[in-house]
Amino acid sequence: MTPIVKSIALLLAFSVLPIGSAALGESAFPARPITMIVPFAAGGPTDVTARILAGHMSHKLGQPVVIENVLGEAGQLAVLRTMQAAPDGYTIIMGHMGTHGAAPAFYPELKYDPVNDFAPVGLAAGTPIVIVANKRIPAHDLQSFVRYVREKGDALKMAHAGTGSVSHSTGALLNSVLGLGPTLVEYNGTGPALNDLVQGKVDIMTDQIVNVAPKIEAGAINALAIATLERSPALPDVPTTWQAGFPQYAVSAWNGVFAPAATPKDIVAKLNAALTSALDDENTRKRLLDLGAVLPEKAARSPEALRKLVENEISLWRSVTAAYAK
Repeated sequence: MTPIVKSIALLLAFSVLPIGSAALGESAFPARPITMIVPFAAGGPTDVTARILAGHMSHKLGQPVVIENVLGEAGQLAVLRTMQAAPDGYTIIMGHMGTHGAAPAFYPELKYDPVNDFAPVGLAAGTPIVIVANKRIPAHDLQSFVRYVREKGDALKMAHAGTGSVSHSTGALLNSVLGLGPTLVEYNGTGPALNDLVQGKVDIMTDQIVNVAPKIEAGAINALAIATLERSPALPDVPTTWQAGFPQYAVSAWNGVFAPAATPKDIVAKLNAALTSALDDENTRKRLLDLGAVLPEKAARSPEALRKLVENEISLWRSVTAAYAK
């Protein structure tokens, strides 16, 4: 090999190496298991949704997506841990209407910004909200229920699972948009609140379909309406708020996947692709639909769509708390 040819060969080799190394680094993700943090206890709606989706995402990514339940302060500890994690795609969170939508309204001293402290990956699923009442309430449809609650005012008790919980925020929204004024009764979790509803110690509640469906099916409580556009296959006999004449009460306890803010876009794209693949998988879809979940259309699954949803939700819940403050 002549000196000139040798020099050209070396130059080509060195010019290709950085590009090849960069491409190799990008394609290496994920090279180890990914932790998906769930800000609530095992067995709850967010946890079950996360585990179903993580199973298929693991297959798509070629690495396990491991669920870790981090409890405390209505999900805030889990969110802070995710925010402070390395932005490398190996720590993500199954966020929630409460942690990334309602929290800024109900917790003025919140230590994170749901919009700017996270890189949205994609919307996972929505969990419909059902308006339920104890068996003693003399109303079997939403129209008569609203009249009854307006007549009784603060003599009626509305249960919720704690400040910022789904039952608290969706109950506040119901009262705000329908002009209701029951006395709010706070519990330490959904279980105790539902138990007292069954026993007639409290009168009404709004909560996720996954939590209340077993009690409804057992005949322990009455379902007045579900806050969706279409009836749920999980509770086909329960009319929607639209059908009942109250379309202004439409709300979903959505779940979405988030990563720390500085996570590279190519990694976010890979995570989004895995999530989208899971939502397109027939078996995964069936398992979620059997729970009563509402799955997002393709246009709603992008990181940009999730960011817009978070912005809209923060605005909504701030308007609800502002109305309460008047």
